[in-house]
Amino acid sequence: MAYTLQNLAEHIGAQLHGDGAETISAVGTLENAAKGQIAFLSNSKYRKFLEQTSASAVLVTAADQAYCPVAALVVPDPYVAFAKIAQLLDTTPQAAPTGIASTAQIAADVVLGADVAIGHNVVIEAGAVIGDRVQIGAGTVIGQGAQIGADSKIWANVTLFHRVQIGQRCIVHSGVVIGADGFGFANQRGQWLKIPQVGTVIIGDDCDIGANTTIDRGALEDTVIGRNVILDNQVQIAHNVQIGDHTAIAGCTVIAGSTKVGRYCVIGGACGINGHMEICDGAHITGMSMITKSITEKGVYSSGTPAQTNLEWRKNSARFRSLDQMYQRLRDLEKQVETLAAAAGSADTSNAGSN
Repeated sequence: MAYTLQNLAEHIGAQLHGDGAETISAVGTLENAAKGQIAFLSNSKYRKFLEQTSASAVLVTAADQAYCPVAALVVPDPYVAFAKIAQLLDTTPQAAPTGIASTAQIAADVVLGADVAIGHNVVIEAGAVIGDRVQIGAGTVIGQGAQIGADSKIWANVTLFHRVQIGQRCIVHSGVVIGADGFGFANQRGQWLKIPQVGTVIIGDDCDIGANTTIDRGALEDTVIGRNVILDNQVQIAHNVQIGDHTAIAGCTVIAGSTKVGRYCVIGGACGINGHMEICDGAHITGMSMITKSITEKGVYSSGTPAQTNLEWRKNSARFRSLDQMYQRLRDLEKQVETLAAAAGSADTSNAGSN
């Protein structure tokens, strides 16, 4: 599918500089795009690539338009505009061919919306509700009473347990497991006793769940993922976690049970967040951070140690073992300084009185 530059300008509300009849059929990078493709420049420090581009057109800000050797679509935020055009030109196939595959196993009372696409060996259990235009990839299992909102795409080999609810226009990538039991056990004299997890998982509209991510069902109440939340690959969300609207979480992050994450948060990769924490709206947590207490003020938080040479690390690791001793010595020295300063002050006062 191809669009003219005039079509694209109207679609994203851009100011067009160049031939509006030029056709665009794909997106590309500034360095490698060819005729028929559109690229973007969102950071002026890469302007040298703009001046050499072979793209048919480039999305730029007004500040960079004068440096563009080809047609330009001028917008306030080229990266956002690029995302919108990339969606328009997207060639990603459906998760399943049109219609219902002959090998799909669908319970008699399942409610199927209009124009659903269901792949081979899909299993949909009793009482499930599948919205209009939903796509379900091969090998996926939809549990009893689960619900999937209209226009959502479930890729191959996803497992949705019983009563899980997925909103509209969501994308769930392969290997995702939603609604498995949370880690709930009681210990009776060394014997672990399983606590049935009777809640479910509720996921809002416009969410994107990355491959092999797991979201556990609630123990008594529900695990709740808000609207337009994006989760990267291999994220672990434990039981009863709540995540606010528009939050983004990068790969391999783990959030323990009953933690509440606010709206518009950004959490970097490989973070660990303890259970029963509260993360306020707008918090940014950098990668490999360990959160052991609640965050109550919007800002950027870090705890991961940057990489260093092995020699530096060995030295600092050895010093770290002595950190408490050094702290105590420093406290003792501070007390000695305070004592000496007080004595000197008393002496000065005495000398002044004698004069």
